[in-house]
Amino acid sequence: MTTHRYPRRLPTRDTLAAAGGAALFSCALGLASVALPLLAIEAGYDAVQIGVLTAVSAIAQMVSRLGLGVVMRVLPDWTLVAGATVVLAASNAMVAVSAAVVPFVVAQLLQGVARACFWTGSQTHAVRREGSSVKSLAAVNFVSNVGLLLGPLLAGVLAARSPAYALGWGAAMSALALVPTVFMDRLRPFRRVKDAGGGQLWRRPGVAAGCWAGVTAGAWRGLVGSYVPVVLTHAGHTSTVVGALVAVANATSVGGSAIAGRTSRAALSRAFAVCTVVTGVSLGVVGFLAGNAWLAGVALGVSGLASGTLQTLGPAIASDSVHPEERGEAIAVAGTFRAAALFVAPFGVAGLVLAIPLSAAIGVAGLLVTAPALTVTRLRGALSASDHERQAIRE
Repeated sequence: MTTHRYPRRLPTRDTLAAAGGAALFSCALGLASVALPLLAIEAGYDAVQIGVLTAVSAIAQMVSRLGLGVVMRVLPDWTLVAGATVVLAASNAMVAVSAAVVPFVVAQLLQGVARACFWTGSQTHAVRREGSSVKSLAAVNFVSNVGLLLGPLLAGVLAARSPAYALGWGAAMSALALVPTVFMDRLRPFRRVKDAGGGQLWRRPGVAAGCWAGVTAGAWRGLVGSYVPVVLTHAGHTSTVVGALVAVANATSVGGSAIAGRTSRAALSRAFAVCTVVTGVSLGVVGFLAGNAWLAGVALGVSGLASGTLQTLGPAIASDSVHPEERGEAIAVAGTFRAAALFVAPFGVAGLVLAIPLSAAIGVAGLLVTAPALTVTRLRGALSASDHERQAIRE
């Protein structure tokens, strides 16, 4: 089988605008992810209350994603991106002014809506360009992940003055992200397609694989941000070492986004299966290797690389396996599954630790997230069928 190669081209105005907006938005979001908990602690909220406030944002993101497939048949995707920058700016500004309960809850709700609209809108816009959808998504995810890495570092510097001051800068950065959207291509909204594939979209093999890829990547992100630091701390490591190990996982996740861009369409199903298994297995052994910082670092690095690749492959697989007019809805559905896993995985481990040690609970979670690899045969057939459909549309 010959691999189709897309010609090398200089970045277009649209590509640069989308990348610039993603970098600014994700940096502002990463800043808020650190500054908001710091502000909550400063305002006197306890750990349980902070957890509830964080959950409010996650729930808002999941609920918002559920309706975005319909919204994108009315509004063009670039408007979701533009709107998200304004909403995130309002979220950060609101808590910068007041950390009272009502403003805090509203700010978290707005942040969840902004996350849903921005990631769905920007990814959908990327896959509608000519050429490889995997390469386009890899570019967006790469700059987004870099922003998510830089944002917390910036928050640490600015929050030295005060968390509210840091969030004020986050609001300004979010508002600045609106500027690049002016230069994005004005693609029309999606049209409704009759009898495109039949049945619920998430049950179609290709979209289902994209959803399960999102579950694996989301579960990884949820655990690395919650129980992985806990198990490393219980193993006796200092906060500096724990921070460095988590940074390794995040850095290799960025590398995974870049690697995904080199995956050909013919290799999508194989890459999906391999990355799913590697993510689950390497994450699952972290708890058992936690006593050795070097081995734990290797496991986290490998899991981050595979998870970062899946984070890009998931929406690409979902969008490539449906009719072109269903791409927006497919990406929204896959994103909903990832958001759900990001929220549910830590709670699942929390339930397991009532009966088994934390290291074993993480191991069970890692084993469970390898299960989607079993769907690879159905995925291969779905991608092959979509190739024939695309050819028929062109003819």
